[in-house]
Amino acid sequence: MDSNNGDLQPAPKPRPPPKRFIKNQIPDSILTDPALNAAISLLPSNYNLEIHKCVYRIRSSGAKRVALQFPEGLLMYSLVLADIFKTFAHLEDCFVLGDVTYGACCVDDFSASALDADLLIHYGHSCLIPIDFTKVPSLYVFVEIKIDVDRLIDTIRLNFGETVDKLHKLALAGTIQFSGAIRAAKTRLESEGFEVLVPQSKPLSAGEVLGCTAPTMPTSSADVLIFVADGRFHLEAFMIANPEIRAFRYDPYIGVLFLEEYDHKGMKEARKNAIIKSREVKNWGLY
Repeated sequence: MDSNNGDLQPAPKPRPPPKRFIKNQIPDSILTDPALNAAISLLPSNYNLEIHKCVYRIRSSGAKRVALQFPEGLLMYSLVLADIFKTFAHLEDCFVLGDVTYGACCVDDFSASALDADLLIHYGHSCLIPIDFTKVPSLYVFVEIKIDVDRLIDTIRLNFGETVDKLHKLALAGTIQFSGAIRAAKTRLESEGFEVLVPQSKPLSAGEVLGCTAPTMPTSSADVLIFVADGRFHLEAFMIANPEIRAFRYDPYIGVLFLEEYDHKGMKEARKNAIIKSREVKNWGLY
């Protein structure tokens, strides 16, 4: 009711909920937008941030408030992306979630919901949490990174080429950013006589390993693992799950292959001591 004249006023219409699922056909008006493409050119060309797809998803879903979530290594691009989306997707607000993102299990839909976001865009991980389980509609952007696949293959050939007859089985894995390079390397290595396995732990993509989730392989399934990543955090999950398989890490940024090892005995002793210590505890807290 209007307090001045006592007239009844219609209640404002509630904002329609944004769509969770939309068609993936991005219109040419977005793909060929010169101003948008000029803004995208400010970002690294070998990082596939799927900006056209994100702009289309925001526009087509009717979202006006969007939350962006990044792992630490991608936060440096967050403000540029927020500016692009506010300018070209006509957003009212674009939030960058500042809490640490440890992995694909840390999709922060609760914070996005608290901010009244219509859409959450999660960068750097695959769909470990299904999009129909999140509190707000969510979009995953893997951020595939293009690397020099020729150098990866040359490095493997140089180190294992002479033993290809003895080294029958080679496993390839890595983080989701390098999944395209892993698939390309598999095809070419097989043409050279290597037997290549790309292991999978569902629901993750083939070859993808997380710090908490890694495929367990029979010892006979591979002689060595080549893991494509710039750090060993995710690789450690594989080494814990597969202690009998020799693991090498290929750093795609410097083109060097490292033999990696893990202290399984020390890890088991530390866990055992923690379990023994826990028997003395009377009050527990779950986090």
